Amino acid sequence: MKIAVIGGGPGGLYFSILTKKAMPHCQIDVYERNKPDDSFGFGVVFSDETLGEFLKRDMQSYELIRTNFAYWDDIIVARDGQEVSIAGNGFCGCSRKTLLQLLQQRCREEGVTLHFEQNIEDLSPFKEADIIIAADGIGSQIRTQYEKEFGTKIALKQNRFVWLGSTKPLDAFTYFFRSTPHGTIVAHTYQYEAGMSTWIFECSDETWQKHGFEVTNEADTMAKIAEIFKEELDGHPLISNKSHWRQFPHVTNEKWYHNNIVLLGDAKATAHYSIGSGTKLAMDCAIALSDAVIANPTHVQAAFEQYDKTRRNTVEMIQHAALVSLDWFEHMDRHMQHPFYQFAFGCMTRSKKVTYENLRLRDKSFTDKVLAEFNTTQHSITKQTPAAFTKFRLRALELQNRIVMAPMGQYTAEHGNITDWHLVHYGSRATGGVGLILTEMTAVSETGRITPGCAGLYTQEQVSKWKTVTDFIHHHSSTKIGVQLGHSGRKGAVKKPWEGTNEPIEVPWELLSASPIAYNDQMPIPREVTREDMDRLVAQFVQAAKNADHAGFDMIELQAHHGFLLASFLSPLTNLRKDEFGGSIENRLKFPLRVFTEMRKAFPKDKPMSVRISACDWAENGISEEDVIAIATAFKNAGADIINASTGNTVAHQKPQIGRMWQTPFADAIRNTVHIPTITAGYIQDLDQINTILLNGRADLVALGRPLLADANFVRHAQAYEQWEANDIPNPYKAGSSHLYPLKATERKQTEGMKKALKPKSNKKN
Repeated sequence: MKIAVIGGGPGGLYFSILTKKAMPHCQIDVYERNKPDDSFGFGVVFSDETLGEFLKRDMQSYELIRTNFAYWDDIIVARDGQEVSIAGNGFCGCSRKTLLQLLQQRCREEGVTLHFEQNIEDLSPFKEADIIIAADGIGSQIRTQYEKEFGTKIALKQNRFVWLGSTKPLDAFTYFFRSTPHGTIVAHTYQYEAGMSTWIFECSDETWQKHGFEVTNEADTMAKIAEIFKEELDGHPLISNKSHWRQFPHVTNEKWYHNNIVLLGDAKATAHYSIGSGTKLAMDCAIALSDAVIANPTHVQAAFEQYDKTRRNTVEMIQHAALVSLDWFEHMDRHMQHPFYQFAFGCMTRSKKVTYENLRLRDKSFTDKVLAEFNTTQHSITKQTPAAFTKFRLRALELQNRIVMAPMGQYTAEHGNITDWHLVHYGSRATGGVGLILTEMTAVSETGRITPGCAGLYTQEQVSKWKTVTDFIHHHSSTKIGVQLGHSGRKGAVKKPWEGTNEPIEVPWELLSASPIAYNDQMPIPREVTREDMDRLVAQFVQAAKNADHAGFDMIELQAHHGFLLASFLSPLTNLRKDEFGGSIENRLKFPLRVFTEMRKAFPKDKPMSVRISACDWAENGISEEDVIAIATAFKNAGADIINASTGNTVAHQKPQIGRMWQTPFADAIRNTVHIPTITAGYIQDLDQINTILLNGRADLVALGRPLLADANFVRHAQAYEQWEANDIPNPYKAGSSHLYPLKATERKQTEGMKKALKPKSNKKN
């Protein structure tokens, strides 16, 4: 087999070493455009876990790398002179130039042929090669030639960054955040060999522009940066190496191979440097590609298929985490307003891969500081109250904890009247200790229901039946209950979910929407709302608000999300009106804002109101972040007490990016830009995630859906897990604590023991 590797970076070299070792008769040639001792950038970073993988694959490479690495266990977060050290992280750094030289040495030892100063633009000389590996970096010329075949997409991210070096010694990987008159600048720094450290400076484009930085003016860049970070540099100079300001290119490819060409390293996929080294990603993929080639020595396409199958999901997960991390740095100015330990905790947990409990196992002294600061700012009785169990106040309403039952349709009402099912459903979650229950969407009119099984609050009988539920909850628990009031709009008159998803009923009622656009091909086209309709709808919402008070609800949430009636006015995808209620966000807001304002007047002043909005449509030309901020600001000014940030379900052709805690960035943006409390939801599964969200200031309340469907006593189990003595357990259930608390204590001890045992052993030199 003949293999041509185009690009002599760490990925291409490591693939060559592993493959040549396993297949000695294979001919491997590496073609590198630069000289053997050229290197751009300064250091590279690996985790202990990654270095351990290198040990398994090639002991000689591992020993060479290991003896040249600088090691550290701590990460330091510093902000304008304040700093905190977080232990237990296990990283190592090495000069990029040294790493390349060591891998070149191993290639020669194994018989790989290296060709330097070879800038390959034409692949015709490699006609006899069985495999051509395009490992020629972010700007890959080979990938560019076949970008349609690979399905290449490159998105430049917003922030500006520049890669510099310094002689400043560093004891730990350190983030230095500096406030300037023009915005925040951060330095990502680490020492990679004696007397040398990497300094990556990053800021928003606005900050970059205001400071007057220039892309290629290295002298000006270093002079300005050295002045801003003079305390951190402590008299040490900055060093350049073609250090030009750049914007990070997020590279993806729908296909990783075409004919006999396969992509590797940054040519294939990039991950922002804030979650680790692109070198690590390249070398991990080199391992997978080598394994695939070795396993399929006579079937190149099978090898490529195996490579794609074994690595794509992992790479995409890493890229997603990197984008979430990158997003945090793109909004540094937003986070700088937080108290210092909350800010540091947010920095450490920004990618969502690291959580409160991860950090607690690594360095309890740090998480204790974070928790104590949080409790102080929340005026809690003790400094170690778990964040989820701190109280929260909205007007005169005080919640016993921060866990909310999300609105989840039950579709078991009869003619809009709730049944015994609802009493048991909501009652059991209340005795289970939830801080706040938000009911399923409850319609303000018969034709405002989503399905025939949806609840309503437009008749006195419905008021009476709901009062049975609220009375039970208030008498037997400390839980508060709010009703979500809404109108289905163009998404109404459909079957219950288990009878058919978004399928119309046999005899649908008339549908209304901001514009006459059907939700999907099966649904009827709705009628465009007229001014007369608006007057009637406002009256229905106001009456429902009055009914909610009479029914004993503690709070109202207005449904303005997921493409239902009010939401259809807010999104440009569903509002194509040419009158004063369409066009600009100010116009699109007019009717929903009128509804809210009139409801607020009708509802008691001491009772709070929430608005649930869709902060992203997950579709092209959908609602923008600027729109969302305008919407939240308008509702805040109209008297809303909290915004429930949801996303999607506006249009049927949406493409949501679902993952752990996936909607929290939207609640974060609203909370910390508009300065109004927020509720977040979306694939939040356990107490650890809840605490993490609250402690880093992304939301004030956390709503759970499916976890509470599966376990009415989720909160009781969480309290026992934390050994937090709840004072609201109903008397008939109190005896159960003597069983549950020891059980959860044992389970937690076992889980933490396993996590510690699975932690990679440090590869630090003795």
